[in-house]
Amino acid sequence: MRRRAAFPLQMSWLATGLAALLGLAAPAAAHLAEARGPVTAAAPAHAPRTGPAISVVGLHDQPYPPHPVGTEARQPKHGPHGIPLAPQLLVGVPSGGIVAHRSPSRTSRSVGTVAATSKYYGFPIRIWVEATNPKGTWGKVQLPYAWPRTDGWIPLRGLPRSRTDVVVSVDLSQHSVRVYRSGDLRYRVAGATGAASSPTPPGDYVVTDRVPFAGGALGTFAFGISGIQPRLPAGWSGGDQLAIHGTDEPWSIGRSVSAGCVRVSEWSLEHFRPLLQLGTPVIIRP
Repeated sequence: MRRRAAFPLQMSWLATGLAALLGLAAPAAAHLAEARGPVTAAAPAHAPRTGPAISVVGLHDQPYPPHPVGTEARQPKHGPHGIPLAPQLLVGVPSGGIVAHRSPSRTSRSVGTVAATSKYYGFPIRIWVEATNPKGTWGKVQLPYAWPRTDGWIPLRGLPRSRTDVVVSVDLSQHSVRVYRSGDLRYRVAGATGAASSPTPPGDYVVTDRVPFAGGALGTFAFGISGIQPRLPAGWSGGDQLAIHGTDEPWSIGRSVSAGCVRVSEWSLEHFRPLLQLGTPVIIRP
């Protein structure tokens, strides 16, 4: 759905808050995988509270002090949890998108198109270049909103470039979210992840949306990411985009209960907001 599309929204609590904060962008909230559908939906957005609790000892919402990286030895390219240590290349996508190829050559088969704007809110996409060819003329990227996850090569010439030293790592088995800056762990917090029937899909993503809310199921802020949920709960009436967002059910944090999104506390949202900009890599692992 486009950012300014007008959709009827039956979630009065969400529509009220969004009308004040986002104007015509309000209906798009219904398409995040965690936005609840009407109360008469055949299945709830969340698993019942009787699910097994996951211990979050050691995962309290507290920042980890940064540790300087030593210069006496060459640092490895990747740190714990596969986090890249060097600043990561981001490129802007031109209007109309850009065709991705199977290999770094225009004569190779097309594997899809990298969209120019985010799926529902229309934010300009900045895509993470995970690798380049030896000449640096082509970049390997993950196609946004594609399932199964698909990578391809795009020509880099003429694309606006920037770099980020912030990377997010989500460990599904530990129900934890880590935020790194320049290879240093800044925050490690507990998160709720997908239920057994709607597991959070692993993959490499980027932040595509930064959307404030007035509270409710998504808390006060959502970081939409470039992934979709292919296994939505039965009777689901919301959308399929994945996100890291808040919640009005704090009991769920640290459990496998969501429709696929990652829920974190309001403390976490407050501290993540200055760091997680458009294009920030989000690495989700089992």
